[in-house]
Amino acid sequence: MSDNSSVHASAVLVGERAVLIRGPSGAGKSRLAFELILAGRTGVLPSAILVGDDRVYLDTAGEQLWVRPAQQLAGLIEIRGLGIRHCPFANEAVVGLVVDLAADDAARLPPPEALKTCLNGVSIPRIPVSVGFRPLPLVVAALTTT
Repeated sequence: MSDNSSVHASAVLVGERAVLIRGPSGAGKSRLAFELILAGRTGVLPSAILVGDDRVYLDTAGEQLWVRPAQQLAGLIEIRGLGIRHCPFANEAVVGLVVDLAADDAARLPPPEALKTCLNGVSIPRIPVSVGFRPLPLVVAALTTT
């Protein structure tokens, strides 16, 4: 693996691929991560497990982007109103989708180029979400429809 870099983001392994959640502080990264975990527990999505909350590491291997938790934060997630909580986590996962919260380029019908991003040289599907818009239905749609 190469390009090991720490980023301010959260990630959840949903089925076989991770959803990488980016956005400014207070945008709802931890909330979306927990909502994805709950969606996996209720059967709305395939099994979903935390990779990391707040800070994760990205590495590239071949044509894939890998994400892993920051060691000191592994298994910890912030739940607004409850504080920092422990939960099961995955040590690493291949990123299959990027969600950008509070994205400036979010649109009702985004152009195709807005629905992809390139991280560490790897092209990955992307969902830009505007401020005040609930991201979970978009992520569920992206993961369950074609």
